[in-house]
Amino acid sequence: MIFFVVFLPLIGFLFCAFFGKKFNDIYSQVITTVLLFVSSIFSWIIFFKYLKKKETEQLYIFNWLTSGNFSVDWAFRIDALTSTMLIVVTTVSACVHLYSIGYMKDDKSINRFMGYLSLFTFFMLVLVTSNNLLQMFFGWEGVGLASYLLIGFWFKKNTANLAAIKAFIVNRIGDFGFALGIVGIYFIFGSVDLQVIFDNAYLYKEKSFYFLGFNLNIIDTLCFLLFIGAMGKSAQLGLHTWLPDAMEGPTPVSALIHAATMVTAGVFMVARMSPMFEFAEFTNLFIIFIGSTTAIFAASIALTQNDIKKVIAYSTCSQLGYMFFAAGLGAYNASIFHLMTHGFFKALLFLSAGSVIHAMHHQQDMRKNGRLIF
Repeated sequence: MIFFVVFLPLIGFLFCAFFGKKFNDIYSQVITTVLLFVSSIFSWIIFFKYLKKKETEQLYIFNWLTSGNFSVDWAFRIDALTSTMLIVVTTVSACVHLYSIGYMKDDKSINRFMGYLSLFTFFMLVLVTSNNLLQMFFGWEGVGLASYLLIGFWFKKNTANLAAIKAFIVNRIGDFGFALGIVGIYFIFGSVDLQVIFDNAYLYKEKSFYFLGFNLNIIDTLCFLLFIGAMGKSAQLGLHTWLPDAMEGPTPVSALIHAATMVTAGVFMVARMSPMFEFAEFTNLFIIFIGSTTAIFAASIALTQNDIKKVIAYSTCSQLGYMFFAAGLGAYNASIFHLMTHGFFKALLFLSAGSVIHAMHHQQDMRKNGRLIF
């Protein structure tokens, strides 16, 4: 069942890429949307299954990479956290696909847009189902690529191109830290398999290494590097500047990427790596500081915005701060609960904003909007 959940969006993208131009645009819209709804249904079945089942399930697919002693399998890790993320990603994506049929009906590149949406969904599903850090990094970079393509979808607008490039570059800064963390984990644990890391993390909680005149705790340093990646992807203070500019993309993109899925990848990663993060005292304090500061800072900026989508974008940034604050305190259940509820209500808020923007003839300045009741 998990195979259908993950690979149906990829099939939708491949159809758009190879056959979309040979048929009417309605075929691309209907096929990608139907595949996402089927994927969503399977996700809900898996979710209800894991409401009672507590065991972690690992499904091996094939050996992905072998180089000397380094070997990585392509495998799925299914547990309560994975099942929760699956329903958020697939349900919101299915609704966005359906919404896009009407919203983008006058666009000349409908096939390309629907293909990009499905590609993004596939990479996000790879990220949340990964059984090792390299597979997670593949999905992590994949959603970065797809978001670049979607933010700059209207490539004839210079502002859209600049926003896409800015999002790509800022995320690469965070991803560099994430990549260093993965390399460090392999160097320490001898594996990037999540179960191996979780089983041995406690062995290194008191160990340190010497670097530039300082004795640094191993677990703290590794978790700090991983969190730098989360800061970039989840638009936390210092690496948050790309998120408001990313509103240059179509509104369905904002709903899918910047509210419900991609920006929550950082929170998901911290929750997934919680068996490591629970031993990283300094890093947890840093997460608490960044999360709380971002929550207040972004919400304050939202109060001063006039663009309807930027208000919601800064609100998203603020809510992500709350999630990290909870994760830093060790309340991972509360953090993921907020992630799930926020994914649905903020996606709905963006889609509602898109409806208002359409009704107001693409006017996004709230000061010039009125009589919406009619």
